[in-house]
Order: sequence, then C-alpha cells, then structure tokens
Amino acid sequence: MLNSNTLILTGIVVLLIGMILIFIGTALQITSKSGETGEVKTGGVIMIGPIPIIFGTDKGMATTAVILAIILMVVSYILFSRWGLR
Repeated sequence: MLNSNTLILTGIVVLLIGMILIFIGTALQITSKSGETGEVKTGGVIMIGPIPIIFGTDKGMATTAVILAIILMVVSYILFSRWGLR
C-alpha cells in the first residue's frame, strides 16, 4: 500500500517532468524554422454537471474531443465506484 509521502513525491516528480517537457518543447519550437506557418486545430469539452458543451475549429477536432471526454467519464466512473465514498 502506498503511503502519503510516496504519493506526494510522485506528484511533485510528475509536475517537474511536465515543466521540463514544456521547456524542451518551447526550445525546440524556437530553434526550428520560424518562417513556416502551420494550421492550428483546437477542440474541447466543458462539462457542467451532466450537460456537455462541445467546441472545436472543425468537425474532426470536436469528434476527437467528444471521444476523449467519454473515455475520461468512464475512467472517472470506474475510479469513483472503486475508491469513492461509500
């Protein structure tokens, strides 16, 4: 069984790895060819209770956001049903 110190240390390590990856990604983007332009696609889902608000710059990104939201809801249901309050 994991104790609280192990979980706190794991969280701090994950945050540090995330910050390092963001720094490396930014450095690589800056050093790449800056004259090139690219197309940016975005999408997301905002859950307000049981009502989803879906947005995206194109249909493909909105569909991807919906699929990822469904996966996230299933995972959270499994976690809460297994370790949630009883």
